[in-house]
Amino acid sequence: MSGAAFHVAVVGSGPSGAYVAQELSEQAGLNAVVDVYERLPVPFGLVRYGVAPDHQRIKSIVGSLAEIFAHPRVRFLGNVRVGTDITFDELRRRYDAVVVACGASADRRLSIPGEDLPGVASATDFVAWYSGHPDAAVDRFALTAESAVIIGVGNVALDVARMLCRTSDELRRTDVPQHVVDVLAASTVREILVVGRRGPAHAKFSNKELGELRELSDTEVLVDPDDLADDRAAGGPAQESPSTRRMLATLRGYAAGTPAGTPRRTVRFAFFRTPVAFVGEDCARGLRVIRRGPGRAEADEVLPAQFFVRSVGYRGLALPGLPFQPDTGTVPHTEGRVMDGTEQLAGVYVAGWIKRGPSGVIGTNKQDAVATVAAITEDRARAAKPPRQAFQDPVGLLRERGIDVVEWSAWQRIDAAEEIAGRPLGRGRVKLHERGRMLSVASAR
Repeated sequence: MSGAAFHVAVVGSGPSGAYVAQELSEQAGLNAVVDVYERLPVPFGLVRYGVAPDHQRIKSIVGSLAEIFAHPRVRFLGNVRVGTDITFDELRRRYDAVVVACGASADRRLSIPGEDLPGVASATDFVAWYSGHPDAAVDRFALTAESAVIIGVGNVALDVARMLCRTSDELRRTDVPQHVVDVLAASTVREILVVGRRGPAHAKFSNKELGELRELSDTEVLVDPDDLADDRAAGGPAQESPSTRRMLATLRGYAAGTPAGTPRRTVRFAFFRTPVAFVGEDCARGLRVIRRGPGRAEADEVLPAQFFVRSVGYRGLALPGLPFQPDTGTVPHTEGRVMDGTEQLAGVYVAGWIKRGPSGVIGTNKQDAVATVAAITEDRARAAKPPRQAFQDPVGLLRERGIDVVEWSAWQRIDAAEEIAGRPLGRGRVKLHERGRMLSVASAR
């Protein structure tokens, strides 16, 4: 297919948006030119702000994502809020197609009494803070508690536990802002309890993440053998997968471990506990749970602590001008084509977590992008080709509205500044945390 360029707007610069841009730019004959919109001044989405800072090997994927944004047919447009700075309808009028790939940035709630008390935070907020997200206040957390409870048994819950246990030397090997290193290094948290509603066999964390806890310096990991026994009595999942068996073997290893001395910190797991309320008046002082298990009478107990982190999943947010399914936190679609009731929203597509919910790994987004671009290519091939007006570049309109659009060269200045900031500290990079500072660096010449 040749002729006039096929202009596509992609909303979101995380892996799903980047992979959509790559697929579109590499489609022979499609002649696609792609603008990737990002509400933050910086690219890469959850790779930059969601992958644990101590998982540098996974974070190294930014190198291949950067190559996508450097492609001559792909343009990065950061610091632009679609729905506010430019409406969705304005994008539809200016582009041949729009792909929404903005992820799932909100946290799921427990919906129990006391959830809004001081001392209770979401993992989304805590991860954003230690990752240097510009929406997270620099002084959001002080970590003066002695005990912490993490509610949830997924990989993010273990990320939070590990970051609370890391030494200052270990933290300096990451890219987190220096003030975060200082706060975490001075943390008074000594006991961390990870709470799961169901039994060990239903835990969502991977064996790899679970095994990383044994690598923490001067940290003891404890598992109650009774929880493992109750899990066996309950039958666990009907058919344990090999990965579940490996994870259970690791938990049994922790349960059989012999304490050695007095550790600096302790991470303990508590399964079969259903949260019912946070306890406290001016701030949370405990988590009331119901202890359940096969052959056991239900027991009410309070888990005392001063810091609580709920880590029970992510959900997508509605984008003004797009249909949305609140129950799933996703945009309704058929094979990536956005649906408004029973009608297809012409030229509008969806990819990534906002399409299918927060599931899978980074590679899953690659497969998802391929499927969405296949739908775009199919629709493009069978559509009538009416004469079209010349492309109306929205960047001029955005700048008229006072938006400091951050293009790729401006991001590269931010990137270089972070590397420079790390040098005197003996660190490879120190993230800029505040949006104003990012924009100041981006606009410098």
